[in-house]
Amino acid sequence: MGHGGDVIQELTTDHREVEEIFSRIETLPSGAEQRKDLADQATIELVRHSVAEEMHLYPAVRQYLANGDALADKEIEDHAKAEQIMKDLEGCKPGEPDFERLVTALISEVRDHIEDEELILFTQLRQAAGAEELQKLGDKVRTAKKTAPTRPHPSAPDTPPGNKLLAPGAGLVDRVRDLFSGRGTDG
Repeated sequence: MGHGGDVIQELTTDHREVEEIFSRIETLPSGAEQRKDLADQATIELVRHSVAEEMHLYPAVRQYLANGDALADKEIEDHAKAEQIMKDLEGCKPGEPDFERLVTALISEVRDHIEDEELILFTQLRQAAGAEELQKLGDKVRTAKKTAPTRPHPSAPDTPPGNKLLAPGAGLVDRVRDLFSGRGTDG
């Protein structure tokens, strides 16, 4: 969480970390308890990442790209799908049919989203925004991830100003819950 570099480098590193978690999940047998721990870790990383993108990346996409509104709207829609899957996954135990179905759906949804983002959105943004702006966005994203929620909140606002106002409070509550439950400490 916080790797340095411009916004594209920061978010691409996040993508690789989540992919590593997904790969670890896929190597474990169905029903293995560690699959739940890893799914929780992926959720924590994905929620922080998504909130930071919605707060800072997508407003920049809207500003700098001619087709920015459509691209940002599609990415936010992808986030909403993944967030609902993560919310549904919270109550499942490894080995349950719903757990296996939801983990598979989450991995597929996120991999498709990452591919779209890296091949289309990041490429266009790198061409349209200057290096200084991309660096500033990287700093903002890193800061946002520090206070972002760690649990899915599908009904929370996903665009400014609502997300910028509510995310830090939800993040604090989530981190307290994680501390007491031990969630996110294994993986």
